[in-house]
Amino acid sequence: MAGFMPAVSFQGVSKTFATPKGPFQALSQVSLDIGQGEFFGLLGPNGAGKTTLISILAGLARASSGRVLVQGLDVQADFAEARRRLGVVPQELVFDPFFNVRESLRIQSGYFGVKNNEAWIDELLVSLGLADRADANMRQLSGGMKRRVLVAQALVHKPPIIVLDEPTAGVDVELRQTLWQFIARLNRQGHTVLLTTHYLEEAEALCGRIAMLKAGQVVALDSTSQLLTAASGSMLQFKTDIALPPALARLARVTGRVVQLPAQDAADIESHLAALRLAEVALQDLEIRRPDLEDVFLQVMAGHSRSNLTGLAGTGAPQ
Repeated sequence: MAGFMPAVSFQGVSKTFATPKGPFQALSQVSLDIGQGEFFGLLGPNGAGKTTLISILAGLARASSGRVLVQGLDVQADFAEARRRLGVVPQELVFDPFFNVRESLRIQSGYFGVKNNEAWIDELLVSLGLADRADANMRQLSGGMKRRVLVAQALVHKPPIIVLDEPTAGVDVELRQTLWQFIARLNRQGHTVLLTTHYLEEAEALCGRIAMLKAGQVVALDSTSQLLTAASGSMLQFKTDIALPPALARLARVTGRVVQLPAQDAADIESHLAALRLAEVALQDLEIRRPDLEDVFLQVMAGHSRSNLTGLAGTGAPQ
């Protein structure tokens, strides 16, 4: 599209770390564009390179090769201006123990040269459920409350691009709902959001487009709806207290009493049910459902259906 400038552009980004065992390639030729106003998901198992990619975007690490642009600004050559356009919520809980919540937000405003910011600070405190803790010292806050403050600090300078690295790891359901309502509102107002998460149901509900990383490479990149459509077959789901026959156990994804079995077609479903009957496995809450993002993710990570699950890298158009 002529004149189109992505909010974030990763262009052939590679990163190699020196380790005692020799060089380790964390990222290999990652290229993708995130359109202005997109809600974009970056998914992958631990060690896939998600946090390394975000560190390079935020200027905390330097790419070994390739470049990253934020609204056309190179994150190395135009560091200060590129960084001003980003609000990054890190994975780790980092905080200054000497200030209360409101003071830390005022100081963060000062870092970015934002004056007369009290009205927006008040809005952040209310929207993130921090209003009654505004005068509490950071040391007195629970982990979930500290996480809320990190989000507020990332947003205090009203950045056009919001980067959330595992923002709901280890936090309660109430905070997750509060956070997503607020972030979804900012996204509707035009802010671009880049999210990494292990909660795949969050990504499925929130993200218009998703990239999946595996061992530092993009292995799937498409709209969420296309990824779900491309996932093959159905899932047979039920609860049981009885061990599955070995042939089915090899295929199954088991979470406690819940068993999920992939099925390509009706014949597969009939065959699974016949094998379960033969093994006298008693079933409860039997249902057949479409694959969800977790099923797609596991297929991609196992290397199945890679060809039809990978969109064109770098198309970047918002959905």
